[in-house]
Amino acid sequence: QVQVAESGGGLVQPGGSLRLSCLASGNITAVYDMEWYRQAPGKQRRRVAAITRENGVVYGDFVKGRFTISRDNAKNTAYLHMNSLQPEDTAVYYCTADIRSESSWRAHWGQGIQVTVSS
Repeated sequence: QVQVAESGGGLVQPGGSLRLSCLASGNITAVYDMEWYRQAPGKQRRRVAAITRENGVVYGDFVKGRFTISRDNAKNTAYLHMNSLQPEDTAVYYCTADIRSESSWRAHWGQGIQVTVSS
């Protein structure tokens, strides 16, 4: 069984930083694109950043150079480094990974992790 799990969220003051991690685990043959989304209360889910297996990256316009996505293919893990956090960054952050296993090849989503930016 394949699972995706986020970690590293929590409460941070405005201007602070957090690093989120996304671990893909289970009977995995290969992990391809990994992406971070976020959803604030009452708003639609938006893509924050994405990274290919070859480290090609793309960011949402609202990131404005504050966030960096990276990955460690040996660990099947992606990271989202978030700097200069503001209250409007408060949201549940989700990771999704395109995973090939023996039985399937599809996107898997994590449960999400809360990030709250508040003084």
